[in-house]
Amino acid sequence: MTHEQYQEAANYWKNKDAEAVKMDRDALLEKINAFIEAHNTCALATGCGEFVRCTPIEYSYHDGFFWMFSEGGQKFTGLEQNKNVSIAIYDAYKGFGQLNGMQISGTAEVVEPFSDEYNAHAKVKGINTEALKKLPFIMNLIKIKPTHIDYLCSDFKKEGYDSRQSVDL
Repeated sequence: MTHEQYQEAANYWKNKDAEAVKMDRDALLEKINAFIEAHNTCALATGCGEFVRCTPIEYSYHDGFFWMFSEGGQKFTGLEQNKNVSIAIYDAYKGFGQLNGMQISGTAEVVEPFSDEYNAHAKVKGINTEALKKLPFIMNLIKIKPTHIDYLCSDFKKEGYDSRQSVDL
């Protein structure tokens, strides 16, 4: 592809969004929250410089944040140098007219182990902090604040909206 062709492809949704039929923000946020809460696994992308990692990981969502316990792994290479992350949550592909998934941009931080915030999330997850302390490693807690969400849902067309809706948070 030429540079111009890459740019044309990169700008596809930006150009389409300019003419899109938008959903009311509150209604969209309600649908976004319902979709997020109906799932518990995502793909978390981290990276810095030439390094990129995409990790399937369980999450919980409350208080406006995604929370992910992790033993460790290469995702922390990216997190150390770049707090910007991307999350993908999606349903299994069933056909082009039945798409349902979202891309989330956000900023991540690693919560101090056994801090009040860490312990509060462990409680939400039903995890005993004393059991966490007995592990032979530190169970890390990643906290992600979403900043932008693109939600692609074929059913939005049935409601008179474009299938892709976006919101800055």
